[in-house]
Amino acid sequence: MSKTIIISHETREWTDDYVTRLGPMFPGFDFRAAYSLDEARQLAPEAHAIIGMGPHMPADLIGAMPRLEWVQTLTTGIDNFRHMDTLRPGIPVTRVTGKHGPQVSETAILLMMALARRLPDTLAAQRDKRWDRRPQPVLAGKTLCIFGLGSIAETLALYADTMGMRVTGISDGRSSAPHVSRVYPRADLAQAVGEADFLVVLVPLTEATRNIINADVLAAMKPTAFLVNVARGGCVDEAALRDALVAGQIAGAGMDVFAQEPLPADDPMWTAPNTIITPHIAGFADVYAEQCLPVVIDNLTIYAQQGAAALPDALKGQ
Repeated sequence: MSKTIIISHETREWTDDYVTRLGPMFPGFDFRAAYSLDEARQLAPEAHAIIGMGPHMPADLIGAMPRLEWVQTLTTGIDNFRHMDTLRPGIPVTRVTGKHGPQVSETAILLMMALARRLPDTLAAQRDKRWDRRPQPVLAGKTLCIFGLGSIAETLALYADTMGMRVTGISDGRSSAPHVSRVYPRADLAQAVGEADFLVVLVPLTEATRNIINADVLAAMKPTAFLVNVARGGCVDEAALRDALVAGQIAGAGMDVFAQEPLPADDPMWTAPNTIITPHIAGFADVYAEQCLPVVIDNLTIYAQQGAAALPDALKGQ
């Protein structure tokens, strides 16, 4: 009897492509497409495994899978699974790492440039048909501080260094990194951000990093500095950030992620001054499904040949 595996994603092209390509490679599995949570819930009672983005696998869906043996998230972050009560002990959660560097780094630089050059003001002038010329600041010579020095940070550091920026980092896990001139421990967070023109947040969301960018950290930043968060929304205290923006404590913020997503229409961050909001798209590249596929195939091979227990469970040791 074949095992049912749900491929869950709202992008129909991605989902259909996975089902079409994986089916012939793994004839012992029955791949089923789900383009919405409602469709995934209908398939849940028969599913032995699910492949999809973390937000497409909420606790109620996982809890509705009595046969579940394995969860494959196509994200790097697994914070939503760490304390998921409906995820039975022993069920492995595998993830995709090392693929997001180019797209997340490009998004971070896009937000840095748009904030520094006041792109929203330029677009507003275009809508008003105003010819509004201003001297444009350059990133070369500015200091970028990257909080969290994983693989994505290495790509961002390379890009920033190539553009002529000075790059520093904050990490307790390593004392040096390519293209990073100095690494500060987290204990020196205030000093590190105080020297930066741009602070880019790239740490995973854990209990230790929840709201770690708080009022004290924001107060330590220069009033001309910008904050960019392309990590997880919970890493930044959004109420403190809005207060800092309103008070002019920092020059602006580029926010790709939020504690609650989608960001509610009445959330005050929508109207925070000098803020650019993007809808959690930093890692959501047009090539991402193809980037993830080799990881999915490797894990499906392990699952088919050795069983779920042999899979590299990202939750172990968390």
